[in-house]
Amino acid sequence: MNIKNIAIIAHVDHGKTTLVDKIMHYCKLFRDNESTGDLILDNNDLERERGITIVSKNVSVVYKDTKINIIDTPGHADFGGEVERVLNMADGVLLLVDAFEGPMPQTRFVLQKALDLGLKPCVVINKVDKPNCTPDEVHEKVFDLMYELGAEEWQLDFPAVYGSALNNWMSESPDEKTDNIEPLLDMVIEHIESPEVKEGNTQMLITSLDFSSYTGRIAIGRLHRGTLKENMPVSLVKRDGSITKTRIKELHTFEGVGRRRVEEIQAGDICAIVGLEGFEIGDTVADIENPEGLKSIAIDEPTMSMLFTINDSPFFGKDGKFVTSRHIKDRLTKELEKNLALRVEETDSADKFNVFGRGVMHLSVLIETMRREGYELQIGQPQVIIKEIDGVKCEPIEELTIDLPENISGKSVEMVTLRKGEMLSMEGKGDRMTIQFLIPSRGIIGLRNQLMTATAGEAIMAHRFKEFQPLKGDIPQRQNGSLVSMEKGKAIPYSIDKLQDRGKFFVDPGEEIYEGQVIGENSRSDDMTVNITKTKKLSNVRSSGADDKAKIVPAKKFSLEEALEYIQKDEYVEVTPHFLRIRKIYLTETDRKRFKII
Repeated sequence: MNIKNIAIIAHVDHGKTTLVDKIMHYCKLFRDNESTGDLILDNNDLERERGITIVSKNVSVVYKDTKINIIDTPGHADFGGEVERVLNMADGVLLLVDAFEGPMPQTRFVLQKALDLGLKPCVVINKVDKPNCTPDEVHEKVFDLMYELGAEEWQLDFPAVYGSALNNWMSESPDEKTDNIEPLLDMVIEHIESPEVKEGNTQMLITSLDFSSYTGRIAIGRLHRGTLKENMPVSLVKRDGSITKTRIKELHTFEGVGRRRVEEIQAGDICAIVGLEGFEIGDTVADIENPEGLKSIAIDEPTMSMLFTINDSPFFGKDGKFVTSRHIKDRLTKELEKNLALRVEETDSADKFNVFGRGVMHLSVLIETMRREGYELQIGQPQVIIKEIDGVKCEPIEELTIDLPENISGKSVEMVTLRKGEMLSMEGKGDRMTIQFLIPSRGIIGLRNQLMTATAGEAIMAHRFKEFQPLKGDIPQRQNGSLVSMEKGKAIPYSIDKLQDRGKFFVDPGEEIYEGQVIGENSRSDDMTVNITKTKKLSNVRSSGADDKAKIVPAKKFSLEEALEYIQKDEYVEVTPHFLRIRKIYLTETDRKRFKII
């Protein structure tokens, strides 16, 4: 059977996973009466809640006697490590572009990786039913972008289809509406090459990992040449060139959304191998007699770090199952196996770990996953990695795109320039404005919250790492200080009511709090210690009318990312399965004065 391996790449929210849904339905992967829901491949809770793809998935369909292996990739630049390695399994890419927004920062990021690997691009201009969209202009922009990224001539000669994945149609012209997505599949069969099978002995690069509680770790990759059979002895060529011998127990090929066990795999197909021992992503499965390694996967460097430490607040162990430093260390080590863009360093203290990643989003997904598994931990303020290049201290610079209504663009430009952002371009689309900046990664931490407040939630922000540049100088941090609890106890409505003019509160009446917990934001720039566990003293003489009802403003609740971006140097976010609390590193006021963190 003919095989085509394609990866679907696009900016976040341009419709990759929806398109895969429609391809699966069109190729009759499910019974007609089977209810599958939408976004079938976004199958873990976090992906469904956030509405984004985090981990790439494989699925295969059969169309006109051709087996098409489809790889759905994440669109968010923080999960670039995931995209870089799975593109090694593909022979071509479907580049999805929104007919209204055109190419966005992450489009550029993933397209660059695909072109560097010499993959053939096919363009899908999606969402052509949006009002005010300009499919032809977007087609031009995609061509310009490819040219700018150094695409070769055969890559610039790309085919394109237009349509709406959501409404289940694709066509060769934006004006002709069809009733199915056949033109897209025909384009794949016509323009994407079948895998080129080279002569020689067995070679397969392990590009992905899966885990089964029955069979252990499973290696996934595309067989470059040779064949693989069940119970076949093979060599593992490691990243450092060392070779170990092992044996394949079972072979699986992708079929529909699941896998099917087979006895033999032909070159060019994507498969899953059970039974290999001690492998890592980037290793080569090679011939037992004459092992030859393939070029390992190079992954971009991390740009941000956070301190992970055990939960030592007065409420530790009340909520989670895993609370010791050994638990946290084992969990982080396990994560390193499949999360290539992550690094973990031990510090001089046994219960603190420096974890490096691609951005706040990348690390917060790991923290959120650990939290749901029952871990308790504390996280320090995100720090940008500073590198020394030729004796000059350099920091990561990102390309930032903000899309917002035209009448409020002035305020956001001012906010970004305050944070050392440099404006590159400004372009109007209807009544909205798209503005591009170059900004240090440090400036992006905490910017989303401020932008959302200033634009009443209208701004859409996307950014991607560009390069390291010399340090840009100081960036203004959060202006307001914290309201810190003086006592351990229950928050009393009477006390909160009396202190409301001092700032905004993060805790609700009746919530348990402890000394040193950050319970609100001060309206001034310094920290203030307050007691909200005080009840009203009741005397036996009461004057009529002096007892007003307490009117309390609802507490401000943070999501995990917002909390991480909000905290200062001397604060931690305490993360447990059911609670997020912000606290001072030193809980008592005397300790805070003694060990003041500058």
